[in-house]
Amino acid sequence: MLPNTPYARHTRQAYLTLALAAALTVTLAGCETSASAQGTAARTPTGWPSALAAQEARLARLAQQDVDAGAPGVVVRVDKGNGRVIEIARQAPWTRADHKLAASDAFRMGSNTKTMVATVVLQLVAEHRLQLTDPVEKWLPGLIPNGAAITLRMLLNHTSGLFNYINDPDALKAFTGQDTRAWTPRELIAAAVRHDPLFAPGTGYSYSNTNYVALGLIAEKATGHPLDDLIQERIAGPLHLKHTYLVTGTGTRSGTAKSPALAHGYEPAAARIGPLLPPGTPAGTAFAGPARPAGYVDTTWINASTEWAAGGMVSTARDWARFDSALLSGKLLPPAQLKEMRTTVAEESEFPNRRYGLGLEKVDTPCGTVWGHNGQVPGYSSEDYTDASGRRTVSVFTTTIFGLTPPKTGAANKALVNAAVCTMLDKPVPTTPGSAPSDS
Repeated sequence: MLPNTPYARHTRQAYLTLALAAALTVTLAGCETSASAQGTAARTPTGWPSALAAQEARLARLAQQDVDAGAPGVVVRVDKGNGRVIEIARQAPWTRADHKLAASDAFRMGSNTKTMVATVVLQLVAEHRLQLTDPVEKWLPGLIPNGAAITLRMLLNHTSGLFNYINDPDALKAFTGQDTRAWTPRELIAAAVRHDPLFAPGTGYSYSNTNYVALGLIAEKATGHPLDDLIQERIAGPLHLKHTYLVTGTGTRSGTAKSPALAHGYEPAAARIGPLLPPGTPAGTAFAGPARPAGYVDTTWINASTEWAAGGMVSTARDWARFDSALLSGKLLPPAQLKEMRTTVAEESEFPNRRYGLGLEKVDTPCGTVWGHNGQVPGYSSEDYTDASGRRTVSVFTTTIFGLTPPKTGAANKALVNAAVCTMLDKPVPTTPGSAPSDS
C-alpha cells in the first residue's frame, strides 16, 4: 500500500469497513466532451484572472488523465470563497449512452451521510433531547448487547467496538445487489451483533457503519419523526438544498423523477472484480447490474437498503458544499456542539495525518488542514472538504469504487485530489508525492 494516500486508505478500509472495499478515495474519470457541456476545461471564462484559469486548466487536465487511466466518470468542484467556482465533468465515451455527465448531477454520497446524521444528533443534544453520555440502551433497549456501556459519543466517533454489518456475509450480498430485498435498520444491526465486538466500548477506534444506523434509530426515537424528514426539516430545507435527500428502502429507481438526474455509477463486472477484492472476501462476490462496455456493470439502481443513516444520502456537489460551509461556519450548530463535533480521536496508527471527530474528519494534507468526510457506495465515490472557516470547499466525485483500484488509476486519482485540495486552499500543488483526504 501507499501510506497516507487515498489509494492506500481505501484499500485498507476494504478490510476494516466494507469487507469489499478495496476502495480508494475519489478517482476521477471522464473523456473528451465539449467545454460547454462537460465543464470548463478548454477555454478561459471571460473576466477570470489568469491564475484561476490556469488552476482550472490544470484540474481539467488531471481529470482527463483519470479518464484516460480507466475510470468511468468524474466531477470536480472547487470554491475558493472568492465568488468564482471551478466545475469540471468528464466521462468515458462508453458511459454516454447511459447518461451525459454534468457537474450539476446528483450523486449517491455514501458515508458523507454520517456528517449530516451527526449534525441532526448534535442539534438534538443542543435542544437537551439527547446527551452525548446517553447509553444506547436508554433509547434502543435490548437491541445491542452491552448497550448500557456504549454511549452516543462512542457511536459518533467510532469507538463503540461494534462490528461493521457490511462485513457480515448476508448483508454483503445486499450491499452488492445479489440480495434485492429491502433490509430494515434493525435487521442491519442484528447482522452486526451476530458477531463479537472488536473491543470493549471506548477502548479503541474502528470505523463501523453499525454506529450510524443506531444513531438514525435513536434520532427517530427521540423525536418521533422519520430520519429522512428530520434531515429535510433541519438541514436541507433551511439551507435550500433542493437536490439533497435520504434514500429509504431499496432506493430502486428512486431518482428517476428528480432533477437533476442521478449520475450513473459503475463497478467492474464479475469476470474482472475478483483480483480487485481484498483477501478473505467470500467467493462469488460481485456487483449486480446490467452489463456495460469496458468490463463494467451499471450499479445505479442497486439495492440501497444497507446504507440509510450510514450512507444513503443523494446530493450534488453544489448542495454539499453549501452544507459543509454552513456547518463549519456555525450556522447549523451552537458553538458548544460544533466544538464537540471537532473534538477528534486518533484513527489507525498508519494514518497519523487523520483524526475522527463526531461524524467529521480532520485531515492534514500537503497544503493544509481540511475538515469533512468522504463516502463510497456501489458505483460512487465522493470526497467533500472545507477549510476550518467553511469559506472554501472542494468536492471530487467519481462514478466507481473498484474501478479505482488499478495502480495507474490510483495514481491519477491521487494527483487529482491533491491538486483539487491545494487549489481550494490556494496553495501550490506539491511536486512530490503526498497525501490527500479520504475516508469511507
